[in-house]
Amino acid sequence: MKNHEISELFTRFGRLLEMTDENVFKIRAYFKAAENIDALGQDLEELAKEEKLSAIPGVGRALEEKIIEYLKTGKVEAYEQLIKEVPETLIEVMSIPSVGPKKAKMFFDKFKVKTVDDLARIVAEGKLQGVDGIKEKTIQNITAGIAFVQQGQARLTIDVATQVARGFVNALKDLPGVRSVEVTGSLRRGKESVGDIDLLVDASDPKSVMEAFVHLPEVKTVSGHGDTKSSVVTRANVQVDLRIIPPNVFGAALLHLTGSQSFNVKLRQLAIKKDMKVSEYGIFKMQGEQEKLLPSDTEEKCFQALDLPYIEPELREELGEEWYFSGKKIPKLIELKDIKGDLHTHSTYSDGRHSIEEMAEAAQALGYEYLGVSDHSAKLKIARGVSEADLLKKIKEIEALNRRLKGFRVLCGSEVEIDSEGNLDYNEDTLARLDVVIASVHSGFEQSKEQITRRFVKACQNQYVHAIGHPTGRLIGRREGYQVDFKELCRAAADTGTCLEINAYPNRLDLDSANAYFARSMGVQFVINTDSHSKIHLPYMTYGVGVARRGWLTADDVINTRSLKELEKILKQ
Repeated sequence: MKNHEISELFTRFGRLLEMTDENVFKIRAYFKAAENIDALGQDLEELAKEEKLSAIPGVGRALEEKIIEYLKTGKVEAYEQLIKEVPETLIEVMSIPSVGPKKAKMFFDKFKVKTVDDLARIVAEGKLQGVDGIKEKTIQNITAGIAFVQQGQARLTIDVATQVARGFVNALKDLPGVRSVEVTGSLRRGKESVGDIDLLVDASDPKSVMEAFVHLPEVKTVSGHGDTKSSVVTRANVQVDLRIIPPNVFGAALLHLTGSQSFNVKLRQLAIKKDMKVSEYGIFKMQGEQEKLLPSDTEEKCFQALDLPYIEPELREELGEEWYFSGKKIPKLIELKDIKGDLHTHSTYSDGRHSIEEMAEAAQALGYEYLGVSDHSAKLKIARGVSEADLLKKIKEIEALNRRLKGFRVLCGSEVEIDSEGNLDYNEDTLARLDVVIASVHSGFEQSKEQITRRFVKACQNQYVHAIGHPTGRLIGRREGYQVDFKELCRAAADTGTCLEINAYPNRLDLDSANAYFARSMGVQFVINTDSHSKIHLPYMTYGVGVARRGWLTADDVINTRSLKELEKILKQ
């Protein structure tokens, strides 16, 4: 499927047009089309054959022609012309905090900056000093942002990695003689970002599978090609490695290649104590100098051989390893099917792309019992924060909608801004009218740890606040979080019964698994939300559940695993 390639192309198109004088509505059209294409359940090539591309929301005649052009030629001439004017590499420059489209274009025009390395060079040479609109604090932020982005450039967010892996898995499954295809490595463990994609295959004819693999349409270059192991780089510059393993040791290989390295070391140490040997080639019982292969075709049999319970891939890290290597019972981890609703989503009342009713319909389609529509509060102007007058309209609209809905309820919420002193955007009378209040910080990141912590603690102490939204403020690969005394925040959350949010949006995943694990040990309750700004974001819930699983959370730790009736009791408390 070319869907993801075209979605990425349109996203890049939009980002680059932001640096030109192009009409803002045209720019938004590219972003909207990219999102809708990415969420399609149908193949664009099939839709093109059926002349149904125009049925995709946001795809007008001009974009339809570009899709057809790409499907036929592998490129779009208008985009090729655009990157002659505005280099494609400026997209990475724009991702630096405190830069954005206008500054990126200005740096390009004034200093010929085309890459993050170019920007780093002119900063080091002091060329930004004295430039109009560039303050010393801006230079400091850009410097820190460059270092952070340079560290994360080689890694993929989990949603991008998942889409790339899914494309290869589907292509390999269709090959003759392929019995099984598994994703391994850090992606299988649910890491928030990954360096490359690792795949494991069981096939009757390894050579033909490898030949097909290196010639898949997504492959740009082949960096290694053998009968049982090959490595390629995709057109999007993602490395994908493939191993083919015999079926009798497939489980051992899956166990070994899933990792983590620390986990594998611990397994080997345990095996040695039992006069056994563990490797990707099987589980062996040592009999003198001889090795006896034990059943190794599944991971379950490998764990049984080592007298261990089955350990979920998400738990195969150093975090909590004292549990499963000491014989303690592993808790039953939360699963996606446990989630009954999403309490942090946005609608057209603020910066969302769909109406409340459209968001509710999409949530119902996922099998949810409820949906919290928690638009930004008034002071967050950049996100079209909701005035108190419009909030009253929203409440009435939701009340009317709920009268029509059956077996489902929309909860009227707000993502309320915490100001620099820890006060909330709306007054208490207004907050009391809301079903869900999520308190978040979107400004003042440069404050000291003590100031940031005081803001959060004061918000926790407000009787109407149900949860703290994205508590560390990080954006993966783009921005480190603000400084906060996390232990103090957990203490305040536990004492006041305030949940901490695991934000499932792939660029956030905040809290991360380590913080979730620690917060659980402090007695904190959680809510997993997607922060959806479009109905196509709602399925991101799976990534938030993945973080929760890596943090050893159970369904009982998360309030939106409760039924509507149970949740309403919790919210009223």
